[in-house]
Amino acid sequence: MQRQHFLRAAVAATVTATLALTTLGAAAQAWPSKPVKFIIPFPPGGTLDTVGRLLAQKLQEQLGQTFIVENRAGGNGMIGSDAVAKAPADGYTLLFNASTFTTTPMTVKSAPYDVLRDFAPVAMVAKAPLAVSVNNNLPVNDIKGLMAYARANPGKLNFAIGSTGSAGNLATELLKRASGSGGIDLTIVPYKGTAPAFQDLVGGQIEGFIDPLLGAMNFHKAGKVKIIAVTSKSRVVTLPDVPTVGETVPGYEFYSWYGVWGPAKLPAEVVTRLNGEVNKALAGDMRERLLSQGLLVGGGSVEDFVKFQRDDMARSQKIITDGNIRAE
Repeated sequence: MQRQHFLRAAVAATVTATLALTTLGAAAQAWPSKPVKFIIPFPPGGTLDTVGRLLAQKLQEQLGQTFIVENRAGGNGMIGSDAVAKAPADGYTLLFNASTFTTTPMTVKSAPYDVLRDFAPVAMVAKAPLAVSVNNNLPVNDIKGLMAYARANPGKLNFAIGSTGSAGNLATELLKRASGSGGIDLTIVPYKGTAPAFQDLVGGQIEGFIDPLLGAMNFHKAGKVKIIAVTSKSRVVTLPDVPTVGETVPGYEFYSWYGVWGPAKLPAEVVTRLNGEVNKALAGDMRERLLSQGLLVGGGSVEDFVKFQRDDMARSQKIITDGNIRAE
């Protein structure tokens, strides 16, 4: 009798588990059955917004469901990111963000979320080399010249950062300390966004600015600033005559990068399907669009993205700690 009771209980548990898995599988297949909110936690117009909107359009075409892009700016990206962390984990509220997402919490006393605990990484989308741009009146044309100018004019190089903890902030800090001659003497000047920083760079109020290449290209092509180097490992196809920082400072390499996240506990089936759809988008005409803008195409498995994010966060934390980078 006891054995029969045990068997009935085991069968019931198996049926329950099977039904649960079937329900999750069906939910993943049905996703998305209604519009998906794609939150970009910065204002329209920047590189992040450009890439995010392109991806949202491709996912909409592939999945036959509306992807609503919502720019929810504020708090250096933390307001929009926190909204996703607190959203239902059903796949209908997603985050498209840059690497600033992982580094900003390292620079503040308390963040409203924990990157590793409160989010489910979905897919790496792209990496963006940064451009080292200088004012046209600065008598330098490469990193070697910049270093020589800094030595000859101590305290006269002012470099903007668009926000504390941004990729540009970390890349600038790394450049200060990366040369074999004891670093470059430059002063970091915080700005509230890239637009005012470029405005002052063009106007000569500051001497330099390191920011994602796509944003700097328009100013460079218009002859308003000079891009003297890029931070990628290899030269970029859109600026083949511009050297990398690493050609002067061996080992120097830095990127901003973009990815998709959902709230923690996003069903694995939804994560897997969405990752596949992002990879599909990156293998199509979106790939050429990204390459033409000087970006490096991402993609890969969820596990690849998780490992990349953890490794990058460890490297960024060291730069932030060594440079004592803190938001005011």
